[in-house]
Amino acid sequence: MAFKFSRELKTGIVGIGGILLFILGYSYLKSSPLFDNSMTLYAVYDHVGGLQSGTTVSINGFQVGQVKDIRFLDASGKLLVTMSVDGGLAFSNQSLAELFDTGIIGGKGIQILPKVTMPYTPVQSGDTLPTQVKPGLTELLQQQINPLQLKVESMINNADSVMLGINQLMNPTTRIQLQESISGLNQLIAQLNETTTSINTVMGKHGKTLDRGFTDLGVSAKNLASITDSINRQDLGATIRHLGDALTQINVVLDQVNQGKGSLGQLAQNEDLYQHLSQSTQELALLLQDMRLNPKRYVHLSVFGKKQKAYEKPSDDPAHQSTDTLTMK
Repeated sequence: MAFKFSRELKTGIVGIGGILLFILGYSYLKSSPLFDNSMTLYAVYDHVGGLQSGTTVSINGFQVGQVKDIRFLDASGKLLVTMSVDGGLAFSNQSLAELFDTGIIGGKGIQILPKVTMPYTPVQSGDTLPTQVKPGLTELLQQQINPLQLKVESMINNADSVMLGINQLMNPTTRIQLQESISGLNQLIAQLNETTTSINTVMGKHGKTLDRGFTDLGVSAKNLASITDSINRQDLGATIRHLGDALTQINVVLDQVNQGKGSLGQLAQNEDLYQHLSQSTQELALLLQDMRLNPKRYVHLSVFGKKQKAYEKPSDDPAHQSTDTLTMK
């Protein structure tokens, strides 16, 4: 007896099969198995850099799960990443969920850096892992390029300032003065060349004479050194001691003069003696002058006797201002 399916039964079987196929297809498209023992972990990032659902979650480069969902955590703008990880793994709930670049041209992935230092609390489904972001090649290049870019911009600005200063400096008057300076410098160089040529000519003609002169100068230097050595070998100490004794005696004499002792001391300190000596010198000068002008007064030969004339002071008497009157008899 053949078993016959009714129309309703066939419709139910087809419907149940369609639902199962839909679930299997959805699970396949979500890259998640329909039946697994995975645990759900969470991670919070400020910026995910283009991370997408279905991205691989790995430990030491080995795939252990995938990203299930990404959504905003709250109004702060932070992002909550939901991960499905193999439930058979055992690591600390303080292991880091690091966001990193999966390639040079872009793409982000998450790798778990397990912390297995004992003792630790094993991770459980529903835990939120601490996070960090590993700079990618692009970020590293930007970090290196930004300071260089600032330096280049600063150099360009400095170059612009220098060029502006040069443009302001190189006005027509300055250009003319610069040309004149260059012309004068060329003339100076030409004169130096002529002088060098003249010196070379002189050296060519009188080189031997100059050599002999330098040789003689060397000989003179040696002779001078010999004389200096001879002087050094002399007993200069005794001479210096005699000179010191002489200076001491001179100092003694000068002290006596300052104290008014001796003839020189009396002459230097006694004002009256000086005045009498000065007056006697003046009178002697007058006497000699009168003897020169009137010799008959002093050498007189007379037979009959003649009355002598009174003395008259000459008009060119050097002691005309003196109040003394000299009467010659």
